Amino acid sequence: MNGNNRENISEGLHVAVVKKEDQKTGELTEGIVKDILTNSVNHPHGIKVRLESGVVGRVKEIY
Repeated sequence: MNGNNRENISEGLHVAVVKKEDQKTGELTEGIVKDILTNSVNHPHGIKVRLESGVVGRVKEIY
């Protein structure tokens, strides 16, 4: 599934995100989606979410 489309992401999903400060290195952080922060249907850099751990980032992988 594609992390650029909002319809593919739902609360409780296990995903990997890239945090703002990790965009240059591309380091991914795994977690469970708590909130979906992007309102648009899609976003070229990934849908922005908040994980249950409090981390905010854009979805790069969906497990």
